Amino acid sequence: MKKKKKVARKKKPSGKTKKKRVVRRPKKKVVKRKKAKAGKPKKKASLLDSIPRGASLEEVGVVTHYFPHVEAAVVKITGGSLSVGDTIIIKGHTTEFKEKINSMQLDHVSVTKATTGQEIGLGVKSKVRDHDVVYKIVG
Repeated sequence: MKKKKKVARKKKPSGKTKKKRVVRRPKKKVVKRKKAKAGKPKKKASLLDSIPRGASLEEVGVVTHYFPHVEAAVVKITGGSLSVGDTIIIKGHTTEFKEKINSMQLDHVSVTKATTGQEIGLGVKSKVRDHDVVYKIVG
């Protein structure tokens, strides 16, 4: 009789086998965000509120155009009058400044006084926009 060859077999693990452990990650905590408090925005002090005591404001006109290259504004006089040397406040959506009138022109001719209904050119120190209102400080 022929001898049978032994076939090498894998050894079975003896004893208890360790099971693989499933690692669970902890759930992320839900963090509620705090709502931003609706604080009132700080208001800038208006020039209209800071006029001298005893003085008053008179609405004199409206800006109809601005020429940036010469820093001049076209103002339509709607009430009252303006003269060289008067102090005015120009106020609009993004504009608010106080200025003394140094030069004024009507049809490219320098004038010293302008009255209701006239469109004059004023030299201004800052950019102005259409529909900005011109106030004269009286008193």
